Amino acid sequence: MKEYLRPVSKAVCAHREVLSDGVLGKQISIFQQEDKFPEVSNFKFALLGVPEHRRDEDFMGETIEFDSVRMAFYGLYPGNWQWSMVDLGDIIPGNSIGDTDFAVREVVHQLLLLGVMPIVLGGSQDLLYAHYRAFDGVHDMISLVNVDHRFDLGDHQKPLTNKAYVGKMVVDSPYNLMNYSVLGYQSYLNPPEEIALMDKLHFDAYRLGNLIQDITLAEPIMRQAQLVAMDVSSVNSSAMSFRYHKSPNGFDSREICALSRYAGISNGVKSFGIYELKSFERYESAPNLVAQILWYFIEGVCFRVNEGDLMNPDNFTLYSVPIDDMVLLFRKSKRTGRWWIEMPIIDSLNNNLPTAALLPCAYEDYLSATQQNIPERWLKARLRNKV
Repeated sequence: MKEYLRPVSKAVCAHREVLSDGVLGKQISIFQQEDKFPEVSNFKFALLGVPEHRRDEDFMGETIEFDSVRMAFYGLYPGNWQWSMVDLGDIIPGNSIGDTDFAVREVVHQLLLLGVMPIVLGGSQDLLYAHYRAFDGVHDMISLVNVDHRFDLGDHQKPLTNKAYVGKMVVDSPYNLMNYSVLGYQSYLNPPEEIALMDKLHFDAYRLGNLIQDITLAEPIMRQAQLVAMDVSSVNSSAMSFRYHKSPNGFDSREICALSRYAGISNGVKSFGIYELKSFERYESAPNLVAQILWYFIEGVCFRVNEGDLMNPDNFTLYSVPIDDMVLLFRKSKRTGRWWIEMPIIDSLNNNLPTAALLPCAYEDYLSATQQNIPERWLKARLRNKV
């Protein structure tokens, strides 16, 4: 993978030398010389920048670099973690955008095969398509969670853009997309036909207002994911201030960090990406917030709890809830108190659900079921698997 990468900038390496002992920057291994590439398999996390923006519909001609984010991240202190990280520098933008896509797929794919968790700092979010395709041959079915103010579905017959790439995930083979969930969408920023299509495809979508009212709604969604991406435009401009970001509505700094931690503590998440990053000025709040988002994700990963065998009755308390002519079965973990709901496996269906059809849910879903209300996510998951 070395041929696709360029080392961390000399400015960042020099900044690292003057940092206090004990900060992250002193403990992260860095790819800083062409002839000294790290032994990547020795690390738990790999940080990777992709300074690509040629498909950005709002491209203003600026260049992209992640020095300010790295400097802010390096200056943070770690928690009580068992961790190791390598900063692999940046993907070298290709002569064509297709070349960059290929490099992203190859590098992330190799990291996944090595059991290393790729953390991607990205330019325009169309790169998420290549990030997703890197899972081909590694995981059969992928649940993707996108923290975004838009759905980004687009027309799959048209070229990718940073606002239209998910449609190709749905229709392009191999067909690996089990579920696509959007957290924080804002209705007035999405075409009505995309809102209708999300419903037709039985994908999960949570409005910004609902999550602000109760951010814990996101935890079961994250628990089902293998890949989590964040668009920094989902954060309001007062919290994520930079030159081109002027949205008055969005998540605040605490909420976006909580979502990042939920992504980290999910045992299923294998990779994480933050997209729509620009060349931030160091005096702006954006690089500091991005650094803290990264910190909370790593914190979550380091505090993951192994639930054990999901089907072993010794690990769970089983609750049966009769509704009409069916019985919903809920499982509560004895280790963490987290909840799952069983999905009945029907032989005649093309069942795409993993782990013996256990769907993550919340305690509130169980309470709602006792009031004779079938959880909406259960219904959507069942409908998706009738395809």
